[in-house]
Amino acid sequence: MDGGALTIQESAQTTGWSARMLRYIEEAGLVVPNRSPSGYRLYGPAELQRLRTLRHLLAEFGIELSDVGFALRLQSDQELSDAVSAWLLAPAIRPTEVTDSGWLAYEQEKHLQLLAAAANHLRPLNPAIEEETR
Repeated sequence: MDGGALTIQESAQTTGWSARMLRYIEEAGLVVPNRSPSGYRLYGPAELQRLRTLRHLLAEFGIELSDVGFALRLQSDQELSDAVSAWLLAPAIRPTEVTDSGWLAYEQEKHLQLLAAAANHLRPLNPAIEEETR
C-alpha cells in the first residue's frame, strides 16, 4: 500500500465512519479515494479531511448524506438544477375548470386515484396489499 494512505478499514477507524458508509459515500461521489494497482481503496490526507468535514457539515445543518448527494447532482446536472429552480419559483395554479372552493377536494381526489393506481400496480408484487384492502 501507499505509505501515506490508509486502507478502507484504517480510514473507518480514523474517521468514525464504517467501511460500509465509506463505500456508500464513494458511490454517491462525495469522497472518492484513489485506488492501488490491485484495486484497494487508498484514503490520503485530502480524503480523510473531506470525511471529517462531511460529518461536521451533516451535524451542523441537520442534513443527511442523501441531501449532500443531491446538492452534488444539482451542481453537475444543469437540466435537473433548472427544473428544480423552476418548480420552486412556480406558483400553484388552479385548473380553470375547478372552482376555488373545490380545489382542495379536486387535489385530494387526484391523489386518491394515484394511490389506488399504485396499489393496483403493487398487488401482483405484494400479496399482503391484497389482504389489507379486503
